[in-house]
Formats: sequence, structure tokens, C-alpha cells
Amino acid sequence: MPDNKKKRGRWMPNRAAAAPGLWLYGHHAVEAALRNPKRTVKRLVLTERAAEALGKGLASRAKVEIADADAVSRLLPPGAVHQGVAMECAPLPQRDIADVALSADGKRRIVIVLDQISDPHNTGAILRSAAAFGVAAVVVQDRHAPPESGALAKAASGALDTVPYITVVNIARALKELSDQGFWRVALAGDGEQTLQEALSSGDIALVLGSEGSGIRRLVRENCDVAAFVPIENAMESLNVSNAAAIALYECRRS
Repeated sequence: MPDNKKKRGRWMPNRAAAAPGLWLYGHHAVEAALRNPKRTVKRLVLTERAAEALGKGLASRAKVEIADADAVSRLLPPGAVHQGVAMECAPLPQRDIADVALSADGKRRIVIVLDQISDPHNTGAILRSAAAFGVAAVVVQDRHAPPESGALAKAASGALDTVPYITVVNIARALKELSDQGFWRVALAGDGEQTLQEALSSGDIALVLGSEGSGIRRLVRENCDVAAFVPIENAMESLNVSNAAAIALYECRRS
């Protein structure tokens, strides 16, 4: 049996004693998960200071286990910046393209489609921008996208629990489904035929972004209505994909 020692009334887990599961960490990621009624909480491990900051209302969703910062670290991957907050939970229920909600306020719907963007920090940053600009969903392919994880949730700063993260088997097929729902599909590419401003329609938009290395794959691009670019100076060949996403979303909302 693992030796779970106690010190000054605090629970002190060994890393080997940590139960397997999905662990989220950091204030914003865990607070958003606790506010999400679709999130099943299993354990909530906090330092005393973090427990005070979190507040009784949110912490009441699970029995709080008080531990010191080192004990919290032992529950998580090496180097995880947890701020004294860790939560074991179940993955969110799977969503489908058909679940993309109609706009309740009359604004155009925007869906982001990511083609083989595998870095959780880039994807998390895109989720964060998606939340800021009221995006209806972020769609990714199951084999070439970061799975739901603590690293993704931390980079998304809570947006993983506020923006639907839809995993599909085939991106091209997903784009066809979005077209059937009335979305105008725009591939963001450096060699696009029009500027993004020129390419946007007045209706719902599916904005497609590819990896910085290989870009959008041919079949995916062929299932878009137009390819567009963000004008930048020749001194820089391209933008980081998360920066490009934020600029594109701003353009979609202001037009």
C-alpha cells in the first residue's frame, strides 16, 4: 500500500498514489470546469491559499482535499504550473457538428476548423480567442489534434469548458456538413486569392486554419468556398497560427 503521510493536518500523496484520470490544473481552468454543469468532478486538491481564493460556492462541488504545493505537484505531470489547484474529472461528453447551436442573439455564427494543429499551447490559445469572440465551436480531427488534457485546458485559460471542442474523424466531411448548415467556408492561407475582408460573406462563417509547417491539406482546402489571406509585411513570411486566428476572428466580428 502507498504511504500517504500526513503533515500538519495536510494530505501528502506520493506520485505513485495518484489515481489515473484527467487532471486539470490552474485557477482559470479549474474554475471554468467547476462552473460547467456538464463536467463530472471526482477530486479537488487545493492548497490552503487556493481554497480561500476559489471560494466556498465553487469548491462545494466536490470534497476539498487540502495539501501543500509539493503534494499537488506530485499529482500532475512534471513542470505543471498549477497555482495550488488540481482537479481530477471525467472528460467532457462528445459533441457533434449537428450540435453547433443556432445564434441566440442574431449574430453570425463562427466555427473554427483546425487542420492538423497538434500543439496544445497553440490550440489552447485559439480556444481562448474563440471564447473572447463568441465562437460557436472549435472542430478538430481526432488523430491530429491535442486530446482534452490539463495542458490544453491551462493554455485555454478556461475556454475548454466554455467553447464546444468537437472531435471528428474526417475534416473534409465535417466541412461538407457545415456547408449543409449554411456556413461559408473560408480557408486561411498565405497564397489565398483574396484578403480575408474581401472573402467574408454576410452569413455564418467556418474559418479553416492549418499547421504552420504544411498548411491546410489539399482535400480540406478543396472543400472550402474560398481561400483568403491576412495582409502582412514581406519582412515576415507568416504569423503564428494562434495569432492569425485571433486577427481573423476580429475581422469576422467587425465586418
